[in-house]
Formats: sequence, C-alpha cells, structure tokens
Amino acid sequence: MNYETVLNSRIQNVKPSGIRKFFDILEEMQDAISLGIGEPDFVTPWHIRDAGIYSLERGYTKYTSNAGMLQLRREIAGYLNRRFDLRYDYKNQILVTVGGSEALDLALRVMLEPWDEVIIPTPSFVCYGPLTEMCGGVPVYVELKADNQFRLTPEQLERAITPKSKVLVLPFPSNPTGGIMSRPDLEALAPLIEKHDLMVVSDEIYAELTYGQRHVSLANLTGMYPRTIVVNGFSKSHAMTGWRMGYVCGPKEMIAAMTKLHQFGIMSAPTTSQYAAIEAMRSGDKDIEHMREEYDGRRRYLVENLNRMGLTCFEPKGAFYVFPSVQSTGLTSEEFCEKFLLEERVAVIPGTAFGPGGEGFVRACYASSMHDLAQALSRMDHFLKRLRGGDDTL
Repeated sequence: MNYETVLNSRIQNVKPSGIRKFFDILEEMQDAISLGIGEPDFVTPWHIRDAGIYSLERGYTKYTSNAGMLQLRREIAGYLNRRFDLRYDYKNQILVTVGGSEALDLALRVMLEPWDEVIIPTPSFVCYGPLTEMCGGVPVYVELKADNQFRLTPEQLERAITPKSKVLVLPFPSNPTGGIMSRPDLEALAPLIEKHDLMVVSDEIYAELTYGQRHVSLANLTGMYPRTIVVNGFSKSHAMTGWRMGYVCGPKEMIAAMTKLHQFGIMSAPTTSQYAAIEAMRSGDKDIEHMREEYDGRRRYLVENLNRMGLTCFEPKGAFYVFPSVQSTGLTSEEFCEKFLLEERVAVIPGTAFGPGGEGFVRACYASSMHDLAQALSRMDHFLKRLRGGDDTL
C-alpha cells in the first residue's frame, strides 16, 4: 500500500516540531535537567483541583453545551473585564476550547481560503505556520530582531502585506523570546491593520505573565475590537496544562463559525476541567500573583547569570522564557543544544525551532525550580569554560 497517495499532501509537507527531537533524547537520560518544556513547575492550586474532584464525586460527567458551560463563560467574561478591561458577552462572544491550541486552529480555519496569506512574526510558537498550511493558507514570516526586543514594527508589517494578506497573528507576550508589545507599539500597528482590512488572531496565553507593566490587548484599542480574535487559556496562568482548557473571544459572527467547527469536531471541552476552570476564574487571582512573583525572581536570576557568562540576553518582559544569543560560542543553535544536552545533560531548545530569526539563539524556560535553574547554570558555566578552552575568568 502506497500511503503517500492516500495521505493529504498538506499534512505530509508539514515538518515535525523542532522541539520534539530534544525531548526524545532527554527521555533516555538520567540526571538530566529540562529547561525546554513550556510548562509551569507549579501543581494546579488545590482549590482548583478540589473543584474538579468534587464535580466527579457529584457525578457531573455528562456533556456540556458545545460552547462550554454558561457559568464558566460568565466567569471568563468577568475575569477578562476585571483583569484586562476587555468586555465580551458570555452568551455569544466566548467559546470554551480544548486548550488554546484548538482555539488557534478554529480561528484560522474559519477565515482562510486557499492561498490566503497569514502574517506571522517570528521567532514565535511553533504551531502558527503549520496550522496555516493545513488550512491551505500561506504563512508569511516576519523576522523580528533582538536589538528591538523582538517587537513588531509598522515598517516590518507594511513590507509583509500583499493583496493576499488576510490575517495577522500577534503572538505576545512571546514564546520563545519573552518579548511584549506595549500600548504605543500596538497603536502604531492599528492604522495599517485597518487600512489593509486585516483580521488579527491575538494569542494572549501569557497575558498574566508580564513583569513591570500590565498586559494590553489589541482589542483594548479603539477600532481594533471588531478585528481581533483573542485566544487565551488556563495552562500558563493557573498551572493547568493537563486539564486542556482554553477559550476564544471575538465578534459574535466569528465565534458562531468557530462553535460550528468545534461542535462537529470536538463536541465540548471536558466537563471536569470546566468545573475546575470555574473555580480558577472565580478565585484564582491570588494564585496568579504568587506564581508571577516567583517567575519574576527566576527571570532576573537567569538573565543576570547568562549575561555574566557571555551569552547576551535581553531582559524579557513577558511569559517565562529567556532567549539568549549563543553566537559568541561559534556554534549554531542546534549544535549548541545538542552538545549541551549530550555533555551536560541539560535541555534547551534551538531558536531555529521557532522560525526565521531564531538562528544564533536558544530558548530556556524558567518555569523550573530555583534548584534546577542553579544546577543548569552551573553545568552551563562548566560547558562554556570547556568550549572556550578552559577560560576561568567566567
């Protein structure tokens, strides 16, 4: 049987994630430290877990409405208003999804026709390009620069726009760089977005993890609300990765179309997870503050030590990643990560896994304990000294 003639060519042509290779090696190692996976080291707060457990004890195990429990959507609307000044009607402008990834997939699928172009700033999360391609769209990558703290400028956006441009992805706060877009940065993009009649998919999964300033959504800007689809979830803000809970907000016409796809492909998000998510929205603000404070300390510790070692690293203002340059070592991003993993048993991810602009950088996640971060830095210090011929001045 020739499966190449059976399988969809779009799927066959999509490259596997560049992250997976390093986890496959890591799984066979003992004593290894992973700074690769973007997952909080915190356990889901007990009161949230307890809400999920209680729902099972009460036998709440049936399907919910396709869009998600009305009570949960009401709590999400209240949370977004309270935390970000975003106002959505919980009845027809919010859809509960199986993680933020499903929300991204739905948003692109309801908008894209074959050969429509999606503008994607990079380095960025690995899924935007493949999801675009699987819809028959064309990803147009815009390479962001470290000397501008990986922000998207109006000049870069304008150069990327063509008559086929339909969607702009705004992946901020950014995985992998930790870069953010401030209100003035977003305001500078708004006239171009309106002029060229673009829709925007704003991935705000790290919105709660900003340091020194409050997150601003493009949907907060006058005129941008009807053009913006906001994707968010519980994985990063509430340490709920395994619960697979996300949501998407936007104009009711867009949410209706996404709900239709979700209805036939998924039915509804997991019921137990929805009960836990209600508690997270209602009573989880203190958990967010605690985790963000912990991440902030780890962020400053990691940036300071990486710069001390000669791996230039700008100060990330969002998410829980650092994106240091490894160009001074003379190794490519992939060579650095392979040697570091095999010789010192520490996993970081090559910047090339995140698209154009990633070469010469690596991503390290600081959602790990201070003990693991200290051990990883000690091993990196040793690795760099050996790599540079025993330089003991580091």
